Amino acid sequence: MNRHPAFVHDYDELTDVRAREPERIGELFAARTRRARTPDDGRLMIIACDHPARGAISVRGRPDAMSDRRDLLDRLTTALARPGVDGVLATADIVEDLLLLGALEDKLVFASLNRGGLAGSVFEMDDRFTAYDVRGAVDAGLDGAKMLLRIDLDDPSTVTTMESCGRAVSELARAGRVAMIEPFISRRVDRGVVNDLRASEVALSVHIAQGLGASSAYTWLKLPVVDDMESVMRATTLPTLLLGGDPNGDPDATYTQWQRALTLPSVRGLMVGRTLLYPADDDVTAAVDTAVSLVR
Repeated sequence: MNRHPAFVHDYDELTDVRAREPERIGELFAARTRRARTPDDGRLMIIACDHPARGAISVRGRPDAMSDRRDLLDRLTTALARPGVDGVLATADIVEDLLLLGALEDKLVFASLNRGGLAGSVFEMDDRFTAYDVRGAVDAGLDGAKMLLRIDLDDPSTVTTMESCGRAVSELARAGRVAMIEPFISRRVDRGVVNDLRASEVALSVHIAQGLGASSAYTWLKLPVVDDMESVMRATTLPTLLLGGDPNGDPDATYTQWQRALTLPSVRGLMVGRTLLYPADDDVTAAVDTAVSLVR
């Protein structure tokens, strides 16, 4: 961890600062060393960590894998310190913990907006903006914001999420910040939501997502790696990051999929969370370094 005097040096101190000096968070945002949005090579490697706020804390069959916040922060600070890692996507609680720990200097930071669609809930498709709002992200000097757009043609709440995403895209563009949209064609199965990962349906979600907002000048996409990724990417001219996929899968097969998709012209990098933070062998450093080697 960075030993800057304004940063905290352990987790007990982190809680103490939150209780007694909450204004330090704003001061650190104002003083944070920021960086250009895209590195010289035009590639991005972003660590994602917004699953807990949606109640999705299970990994590789462990239902409480992400429940220990100190362990999660250890993993995040390890990942962010690796060469070639450009930044993080998270909700405000995690972003501010990392800020206090000094882990966000010279990093890109993306705000996670809609976490209202709690995993397994009857209202999961009603994915309201319950985390960051655009003003909060801009005021904190963050570099952009990501929104999840699950499109269920049988669920009327889909259009509410679309409207919210469209408004956020417009507001982010006016502020000169990246709007990262993660779209899926989805449907309900029992109490869960299943995303349709056929190439034709992923491409359809792309067409819907990229039309949101008053400007697409700052819009990026975050897409799953699927079979026939070439046809999916023919649906857009927008820069795209790949999401991590199923963390329960075979790591070598996952890396091979990423490597192939990263050769496509519009694909500019990875935005990956649990697959790298909780790898099968629990070696976060090795997993992150492997991902960086594929991106660069």
